[in-house]
Amino acid sequence: MTDIINSIKAINPNAQVSVNADDINQITWHNRTTPIPANEILAKQQELIAEYNSNQYQRDRAKDYPSIQEQLDMQYWDKINGTNKWQQAINAVKQKYPK
Repeated sequence: MTDIINSIKAINPNAQVSVNADDINQITWHNRTTPIPANEILAKQQELIAEYNSNQYQRDRAKDYPSIQEQLDMQYWDKINGTNKWQQAINAVKQKYPK
């Protein structure tokens, strides 16, 4: 999901840092990067984990949608034939994995 470095980078994208064993107590700040308090890093990590978990439906949907090539093909033939197979395919995935 997210590790200590990703949490630090979410707070300060320019941070130059190394972390040993993803341990909050083993952070080395490089090139005068201002250290971020451990409680702020851990709070950001929990925020990122919650955001990741709340978007599970998006990851589930992504693997069930037809490929872009298939979708474009459906749209082309829908326009030619006056059908709506593309919209039906998309709606089926959205119903399978609701928000």
